[in-house]
Amino acid sequence: MSPAAGRISPAVLAETAYLVNLLLAPGLAFVVLLVLFRRHRDSGDALVRVHVRQAFAASVAAGVLLIGVPALIALTGDLAQPHVWTMLLLYFVSCHGALVLLGVFALARALAGKPYSYPLLGGFR
Repeated sequence: MSPAAGRISPAVLAETAYLVNLLLAPGLAFVVLLVLFRRHRDSGDALVRVHVRQAFAASVAAGVLLIGVPALIALTGDLAQPHVWTMLLLYFVSCHGALVLLGVFALARALAGKPYSYPLLGGFR
């Protein structure tokens, strides 16, 4: 947060929207993140640009990891078997927890005014 302007940085808003998308309001927060991405993806401020692009890319990747992969497991596995449900539950809980943890790291870096690159998405700057 910039004390002179008294406004929250778009970098902090993007990382907050990423976490809200994972934890509280999955569709609504993604729309907010999409608006932030469209407005600030070519920002002159490198910090804002990096955080907005990374948060958007991580949110899309999280959607694939938390919706696409479990759907694939459910379609290819026999849902009448308990081991398939166990695998689905373990995958979802571990993946979701890891994504939230990465989002918290990114938010802390945004609040500190430092860039952050999500693992495996580092090239999307």
